[in-house]
Amino acid sequence: MRTLLVTGPGGSGKTSVASATAARAARQGLRTLLITGDGLAGPDGVAVRRLVPADDFRDDLLALQDRAASALDLLGAARLDADELTPLPGSDELALLRALRDSAEGPYDLVVVDLPAAPRAVAVLALPEQLRRYLRRLLPAERQAARALRPVLGRLAGVPMPADWLYETAARWDAELAAAQAVIDAGTTVVRLVAEPTRAAAETLRVTRAGLALHGLPVESVVANKVLPDGSTDPWLADAAARQRKVIAEWPDAYETAHLGRDPRPGELDVPVPHAPGPRTDWPVEDRLAQDGVLVWRIPLPGAVREELTLIRRGDELVVGAGAFRRIVPLPSAPRRCTVAGAGLVDGELCVRFAPDPDLWPQTR
Repeated sequence: MRTLLVTGPGGSGKTSVASATAARAARQGLRTLLITGDGLAGPDGVAVRRLVPADDFRDDLLALQDRAASALDLLGAARLDADELTPLPGSDELALLRALRDSAEGPYDLVVVDLPAAPRAVAVLALPEQLRRYLRRLLPAERQAARALRPVLGRLAGVPMPADWLYETAARWDAELAAAQAVIDAGTTVVRLVAEPTRAAAETLRVTRAGLALHGLPVESVVANKVLPDGSTDPWLADAAARQRKVIAEWPDAYETAHLGRDPRPGELDVPVPHAPGPRTDWPVEDRLAQDGVLVWRIPLPGAVREELTLIRRGDELVVGAGAFRRIVPLPSAPRRCTVAGAGLVDGELCVRFAPDPDLWPQTR
């Protein structure tokens, strides 16, 4: 199964491009699923999953309330009724992650996902990894062994210990997040960026590319949408088209779709089905000990600029920031025994240099 994640600046026409891509895939005989929060009619031959965050939020909260019934009764809390529940901020993102998780279980050749607008889409795709990290810190797996000792520990501490349902709920959440993360991290998952060719949109795409690269998500293509025709005799249209051409020239191999002057009807946009992605490349560690006395960890960050980058060593982890995005990544084994000797951005790569720590590095005789 291949997964195509479609995003772009608000108003770029990303939903129309996602729908057109799904429709073309179906015409080519691919079993296709379109995941979207839009209420438009789905293309012919395409299975559509519409996100309904309100229903998902209501069902999840009622289920959690049932699991925590004894604790709520102990506190004297009043139960919430289904008809008084309204979705809270974040329910849209969780509904999307659930749809991604479920997509892996369907008999599909291609799943097209209409993501939120960029760059917010990057934060949504980063959620499973971040939330799983929070769960591991708050409820470490090794501490779950203490459940058998909970009554004794409760008497010693003088306060109630976490109930079994808390550990069970955390384990269930972790499994669901892991399933969504598996789809996002799969080598068959790529991103398609959609933008109207303006300077503002170009800057949004630059920021989005850097955020996607930080999380290891490859960009399959860029669709320059709503492109004005060349050769107009109207001075305003001719100037606007010329400005669009300057932006498109900076997007190599971008697909173009014409400006129709209205919302496209089903089948009007001609966009390609994504090609099969190549294997993802890990962030390599280059051994330059013999030449320069350092190891160099190369982190591809196309679109990043030096002034927006941050780098913090935190134990055996590295906190890498690119503008508003941040990711905490574990260090490979060799750099863990080193100190950070410097870093620089070279040709779209963040090169972090590590010098061996004499107290940790293996000594040669």
